[in-house]
Amino acid sequence: MTTRPIAVVTGGAGFIGSHMVDLLLARGHRVRVIDNMTGGRPANLAHHAGNPDLDVVERDIRSFEPGDAAFEGAAHVFHFAGIGDIVPSIERPLDYMSVNVQGTVHMLECARHAGVSKFVYAASSSCYGLAAVPTREDHPIAPQYPYALSKYQGEQAAFHWHQVYGLPVNAVRIFNAYGIRSRTSGAYGAVFGVFLKQKLAGKPFTVVGDGTQTRDFIYASDLATAFLAAALTEETGEVYNVGAGNPQPVNRLVELLGGEVIHIPKRPGEPDCTWADITKIRTRLGWEPKVSFEEGVSRILANIDYWRDAPLWEPASIAEATKTWFAALDRKGE
Repeated sequence: MTTRPIAVVTGGAGFIGSHMVDLLLARGHRVRVIDNMTGGRPANLAHHAGNPDLDVVERDIRSFEPGDAAFEGAAHVFHFAGIGDIVPSIERPLDYMSVNVQGTVHMLECARHAGVSKFVYAASSSCYGLAAVPTREDHPIAPQYPYALSKYQGEQAAFHWHQVYGLPVNAVRIFNAYGIRSRTSGAYGAVFGVFLKQKLAGKPFTVVGDGTQTRDFIYASDLATAFLAAALTEETGEVYNVGAGNPQPVNRLVELLGGEVIHIPKRPGEPDCTWADITKIRTRLGWEPKVSFEEGVSRILANIDYWRDAPLWEPASIAEATKTWFAALDRKGE
């Protein structure tokens, strides 16, 4: 009888992590989720209730030490756990460095001592800063705020463990992820969460600038297949950009969601376009995005009640929430 592989998914009750859990269970893996539920939701895994192949460990990643039972026998570790959002990272940089860097080191040490076959790190395309497009993996690194820096330093730690200890590591730099179960945190952030709550409340969409800015939106289930490909490949020590490779204007999102619009000031430090060059993962791993933007938005609208308890953002509250952002990033131009 073939032994089914064991996978550890950190942040597995969160947005992308829960899609990773879906894929792994569907592919016959046994899955151990590590999540402190600060950014995740137990409800994101509710559809797997009673599945004997899923175990959930509710703990902070910084509390783990080498030899922890959660990693015993694991073939793969998919590391999504961390804290996101730009504004809170400017206000609380110590928290971001602690969780996203030191937390990653704890996971690397656990994976190393468990002898895993592959550690796949969820990196962020924010490491590129205001990048030339389409953006390749060898683009210069220029983080614009502490979140971006902390994610990049976590990535550097992962590759340091690969270099020094021989831990098999690959990293996936995520562009603009979207999909069902995306975060509904109290921080002002990703456009989907903001717009979906506004639609539910019958409020106009707060479009930044003129809405012609484009984002390389990649659906979460497509991200999960990219991570699995990065785990199963014989390649190691590699970075792969993952987006749809097909940037969409914010105005196109508004058109698909349907509703009125008001415009708010453009923010400093934000690119006019994000666009992943996905040539490497396509040619080396044979990965392709499957979910079109139109289909992805349709799936979200079919599940829009998920965002009913999300905070409602309007121009005045957005201006208040982003004061720190404007002040910090404007200062860079002095």
